[in-house]
Amino acid sequence: MSELTDRARRRARGVARRARDRYQAPHAIEARLRALEEEAQEARQLQRRVAELTDVVTELLIPIHLRDDARVEEVLERYRSRL
Repeated sequence: MSELTDRARRRARGVARRARDRYQAPHAIEARLRALEEEAQEARQLQRRVAELTDVVTELLIPIHLRDDARVEEVLERYRSRL
């Protein structure tokens, strides 16, 4: 009788565990989706920042090559005002 009771308890625990996992799975997926959306937004912001810096470097290279200090200051001032 004890063996039958032990098997019944193990089976009941297994059923309960599977039911709990099914209930929690959608919540875990939603949480992971929120985390991925936040990471994607952060990646977009970083990409935008890199693009802005690339633009600034590009704008600076030509004036520096031509020794146009006024243009260099203008580009830097415009960049600093966006920060």
